[in-house]
Formats: sequence, C-alpha cells, structure tokens
Amino acid sequence: MLDVGFIGLGVMGRPMALNLARSGTAVVVWNRTAARSEPLRAAGAAVATSPAEVFRRARVVILMLADGAAIDSALGRGTPDFGACVARRTIVHMGTTSPDYSRGLEDDVRAAGGSYVEAPVSGSRGPAEDGRLVAMLAGEQAAVAAVRPLLRPMCAETFDCGRVPNALLMKLSVNLFLITMVTGLTEAFHFADRHGLDKRQFLAVLDAGPMASSVSRVKASKLMDRDFDVQAAALDVLKNNRLIAEAARESGVASPLLDVCHALFGEAVALGHGQSDMVAVLRAIEARTDGDRRHRRSRRSP
Repeated sequence: MLDVGFIGLGVMGRPMALNLARSGTAVVVWNRTAARSEPLRAAGAAVATSPAEVFRRARVVILMLADGAAIDSALGRGTPDFGACVARRTIVHMGTTSPDYSRGLEDDVRAAGGSYVEAPVSGSRGPAEDGRLVAMLAGEQAAVAAVRPLLRPMCAETFDCGRVPNALLMKLSVNLFLITMVTGLTEAFHFADRHGLDKRQFLAVLDAGPMASSVSRVKASKLMDRDFDVQAAALDVLKNNRLIAEAARESGVASPLLDVCHALFGEAVALGHGQSDMVAVLRAIEARTDGDRRHRRSRRSP
C-alpha cells in the first residue's frame, strides 16, 4: 500500500497533490482527465487508471472534487463498490460541499467501516501552489490527528473545528467574508474608474491604509490589468455563494450582503465569465452601469 491517494487534479487539486508528491510522500493519483496527471507522474507520483485502483493502493484517500456528485461517483457511493473502497481507509474530503452532504457522507463511510475527515481549505490557486493554504478539520479526534501531518506540504496552518460538519460551516463563514470583500473591492474600483480617477493612485491609497491585505493586493492588481486569468473561478464562487445562502436559509440567518453578491456572480456567469477569476464580477457591475445609462438616455429621448 502507498500511503496517500489523491483524487481530483483541478485548479486547486493539482498544485496540492504536486506539493504532497514533492515532499517525499508516496502518492497515487487519479483524475477524470488523464492528461492532468502527467505533472504528478513527472514529480514521482503513481498514476492510477481508476478511482478503485487508488483505493486498493492507499490507506488514506484525499478527495478534492467539485461537488457531491463527483465525490459519490469516485467512491462508488450507492453501489456495492462503496464498501470495498472505504472500509479500513480514511476518506479526507477537502472540497466544498453543503454541510448536510458531508454529514451524510460521514455516516455512510463510518457505517462501511471507514474513517472520515472534513478538511476544506481557504485559499486560491496561488496559495495552493505555494503550500500556504489554511485547512479546517472536523471528524473523530483520532482520524483528524492522523491526517493533520499529511496536510503540512499543502497547508501553512490547520484548525480543529470539532465535529462534522463544523469545518465546512467554518469554510462557508470564511468564504462569506471573502466573497463580500472582493465584490466590495471590485465595486470600489469600478466607482473610481467611472469617475475618472487615477486607478493606480486609488490602489496606492488603498494599499497604504488599514484595509489592505494580501487578498486586496492580489485582486486589485488583477483589476488594474483587467487580468481575469483564474485563481478562484467565478463559477466556483457562485457555487460557494449558493451553498452559504442555503445554509443561511436552513438556519434562519440573514445574509443581505451575500444575497447581493449572489445576484452579481450569477450575472457574471450568465455573461459568459464563469471560468474567469472572481474579479470578473466587474463585468456584471459594468453591465449594470451601462444598462442604467442606456435606460436614462432612453427616458430623456423625445
């Protein structure tokens, strides 16, 4: 048995798995698009031909997949293969799904004789490449303690959040702040731009003040250059926004700022910018401004 399996080599998963392989950890990987596995092979990882092979060869299997449907497919959940995949193994769910989904998955994994750890991460492609992600962990204490050292090549810090699904609830709380912060920065940039201000000076003033952060510096630079190359895709942000909104509604919690952002990211995706970075929400704000201007002009026309 190799020590660690890794399934899901997307924007975040591939750099995470690369850091794990480069740390000297024995890793076996699988991805639906096989070509994405080649950098892992070059880094010394074993490349499996199926998820089932990963489970046969690994004691701990990390899942960095887009949603519950992808996770269920990889695990064979709902089929006789599920028990063979998870029994006597630790399943580490590092993606972002609804808390209720994770709670149900934990129940099924434990019923089949496996262990389960939630370990969603905060950070985008850059921190993933640099091994500077922040992980939030939840699950049985013994399983969490066993998994935490495996995350060191990928994560600068880890936080024990208690029982499932508290790690995902923590991740959604953090993402609520991130989404509203970046949307606010983007709107402020748009406001300054449309008033004819020097955009570089605006960013310099922002960077000199107390609101500056590593996120504001990275995202402000992308706004300045109209660089929409993906770090955190607008479509993924919309998905996260939906998960937070659903969790808020289920618990009767108001989320007024998030609801506005939800609408804006929906508009950005509808405009065709789902695979662009989250600062592409600028496109939705610009479209609203330009639409309002056309409406005002049409009302003034005789």
